[in-house]
Amino acid sequence: MANPPSIRVLLVEDHAMVAEAIGLALGRVPGFEVVAQTGTVAGAVAETGRFQPDVVVLDRRLPDGDGIAAIGRLAAVAPGARVLVLTGEATASVAARVVAAGGAGLVVKSSRLGELESAVREVAAGGVVFAAGLLPGVLDRLTGRAGHLGSALTARERETLLLLAEGASTAEISERLGVARNTARNHVQHVLEKLGARSKLEAVALARRDGLLD
Repeated sequence: MANPPSIRVLLVEDHAMVAEAIGLALGRVPGFEVVAQTGTVAGAVAETGRFQPDVVVLDRRLPDGDGIAAIGRLAAVAPGARVLVLTGEATASVAARVVAAGGAGLVVKSSRLGELESAVREVAAGGVVFAAGLLPGVLDRLTGRAGHLGSALTARERETLLLLAEGASTAEISERLGVARNTARNHVQHVLEKLGARSKLEAVALARRDGLLD
């Protein structure tokens, strides 16, 4: 009986050492073939179109853009490719963005190689991979039961978001909220994480899109 075809993987990761480690590890897995590696959104789109991989392992944060926002572009050049997003921290809002964009899964970078390997196999077979603890939040967001991405924000984080929308710096947020600068910095970071944003500007843009600033 002939062996099944290899799962062709495209790796998109901008940190050279991480990319090399993941690429070498996946390349050694029987039945896997790492067809190419790149570290930018532009490179991901070009290489996905060129190699038509089965699975794109895509870093969420890339130098030239947000990986999740690029999923639609990857689907346009390779409709058969499944996208598995790598992230430093998985939250329900980030997972919901992946699902809404057409991604097939979300894997935390701190996961073991075996977990990444299993995730690649699962999405290549047509499945989806999300941590069980994220699914209720994902379903809430996709069905509207959570209202919007900002439903998880605390009152203080909502105040922080409004100040960010006014263009306030961390120092100004600290002063206006009457909290220490480190506390203000933590509030900003929590806002970014809960909205699935990679910058203050993106957080404000997402907030405007979801009506959080209306």
